[in-house]
Parts: sequence; C-alpha cells; structure tokens
Amino acid sequence: MITVPSGSTLTLRCYDQGAGVESLALISLAETRAEFVAELPPIPVLSLDDPGVRRAGVLELVSSAGVTWVEAELRGGLLTILGDTPTDIVQRRTAARRMAGYSATGTAQIDSGLVAMAAQVEDISTDGVLLRVTDRPRLPDGITRTLLHVAMPWGLLTASVTTVDQRADLLRGTFEWVDPAGAAALHEYCAAR
Repeated sequence: MITVPSGSTLTLRCYDQGAGVESLALISLAETRAEFVAELPPIPVLSLDDPGVRRAGVLELVSSAGVTWVEAELRGGLLTILGDTPTDIVQRRTAARRMAGYSATGTAQIDSGLVAMAAQVEDISTDGVLLRVTDRPRLPDGITRTLLHVAMPWGLLTASVTTVDQRADLLRGTFEWVDPAGAAALHEYCAAR
C-alpha cells in the first residue's frame, strides 16, 4: 500500500526552455492511498500557481513506502500521475518510522568547519532521521555529518548522523552512531507504533 500523508512536501521539477529546470514545492492537503504508484488518484496540493496554470514534469513522490520519481501534471490544485509509471519504490524504508515533532540541537560538519543548528525531528526510525531546521531559513550547503541531541520522550538521544539528502531546510540522514541506551529506547519507541 502506497500512502502519501497529508502535509507531505512533494517536489515537481518542470522544464522551461527559457528558465531551465524549475522546482516547485507542493504540500499535499489530504492523505492519498493506492496499492501501487500508478493507481494513485489525483493528489490535492497547495501550490502558489493560479488554478488555471498547467505544469508537467518529474515528481519526487515521498510516500510511506519510500521515494520514487514519476511524471506528473499539476492543474487546478490537483497533482496527477501521468503515462507509464513504475509500480515499485526506488528507496525502500525498511525500518519502522514514527512521525515526531521533537526539538533537536546539533553541530553540522561542512567543508569550511562546524556550524551549530537547531531543528525539529519530522520523522525518526532506528535507521535514521528527517530534520527541519528551525533557527534559519535554510541549511548551509554540503553538510556531511551531524552530531545531534534530540529531546525524545524518554530523555536525550545523542547520535551521529550521516547526510543522505539535503534540501533547503530539510536534512535526511542515517545514523552512523547512537548512544547505546538511546538505541534501545529508540528501538522500543519505533516498534510501539
């Protein structure tokens, strides 16, 4: 089952001959479900475009099963999957994930040194974490690793995170190291969903 949760950020990359590639960030307004990506009904989204504007491009579709890329069209506030679409997911999420909302502080490693940051955990699993920075409009470019302290329900979780993907104010990473007590508590927390 593929589920696109309400409030998800979806990125539609459109090619414009004059401007090149334009990336549109769209927010899903309602949960959408189907057995396969190809069977997803039109997804209602929040967009800055006028209702009459039609845009087509490649959609980075983030769902409960992982991430895949498909052709899609945006028209009248609805995002519709187009053409031949894959029935599989490119990036599988093997570990159970939990939506979060916990505050985190950390130190990010970039080429030029270290940068302090404050963030909110969007979701977390035993494998990794998705963070949204809260102390600035966007993250510095080129974060390779982050030492993170997260205020979880059981106490402070300290971990080292290797960056998998970074966009604007979002950072997705896998755990390189988690303190042993925190690892056990995190496993229980994620298994209890």
